[in-house]
Amino acid sequence: MDEIANAIAKRDKARIVPTGLHALNRLGLSTQVPMNFVYLTDGTPRRIKTGKGKGILFKHTAPKNLAFQNELAMLITFALKEITRERVAQEQLDKIKSLLQQAPKEQIMNDAKLMPAWIKSLIMKMYE
Repeated sequence: MDEIANAIAKRDKARIVPTGLHALNRLGLSTQVPMNFVYLTDGTPRRIKTGKGKGILFKHTAPKNLAFQNELAMLITFALKEITRERVAQEQLDKIKSLLQQAPKEQIMNDAKLMPAWIKSLIMKMYE
């Protein structure tokens, strides 16, 4: 599905970023593989059916959501937005912390201005 979405984005000269359950799955925060892969895009919003009930949804978004320089920072941001502040579990936070240890703090914090305040605060605490 990622290959299909990336091919469509390349053809349309659009940027895309995975969001929601797809971001959770890519980070290993969820073992569920979504039936519909949702991407934010600066291209044309549309739904593509790929068969057997699966599909790709491109949702138009503000340029700010596509401005991340670090893929890990972007995936963590969209995964945490999907979970919500109230429902994030300690197990998920532990997994995110282990992922962050593999990335230089400077690279992640360069994208902090694009994150909601509560996510930025969580990430900063993980680096302490």
